[in-house]
Amino acid sequence: MKVIIGAGRTVLDGWLSTQESELNLLNREDFARMFATEKPTAFLAEHVWEHMTLDDGCRAAQNCFDYLQDGGYIRVAVPDKNFRNEWYQNMVQVGGNGDPNHPAFTHKIVYDSDTLRQVFTQAGFEVELLEWCDTEGSFHYKYWNENDGRIGRSLRFDTRNQKGKLGMVSIILDAKKPGQISY
Repeated sequence: MKVIIGAGRTVLDGWLSTQESELNLLNREDFARMFATEKPTAFLAEHVWEHMTLDDGCRAAQNCFDYLQDGGYIRVAVPDKNFRNEWYQNMVQVGGNGDPNHPAFTHKIVYDSDTLRQVFTQAGFEVELLEWCDTEGSFHYKYWNENDGRIGRSLRFDTRNQKGKLGMVSIILDAKKPGQISY
């Protein structure tokens, strides 16, 4: 089983799309109910973690770790604090652009790659960064397979990235739970 957390309108073949009302990352009872008979092999969360405080993000990562199969992973994408683009930073900042109808209105944190990595390593995951900007604002990219969880707000798939210019980036990481998946 592969699960999209906070899917919104995202639907991917082979993935179960969930909303906060079905799977609240901070509610262990939701995890226990949803995964009572089968633990997922993968979670996907695109632009979800920034809607929680840092402490809540750590709790959510721990819940995912505890309910994920050994050897499974979670692919996470969040806005990048180190992307040097004024329009982008105004849009993704805590509270967004001030418009309560804008999705970023409920942002509670803007991560840099070190802080996001720490959220998942503290929970016990082994973390690999796939896309991120370093503290100097330089963008880094490692190839990742979209079949393992497609991130729309990424170098390859966001249409705002054109003609060699970055318009939308995310910190993207894979956090793997040690062990092997058993079938």
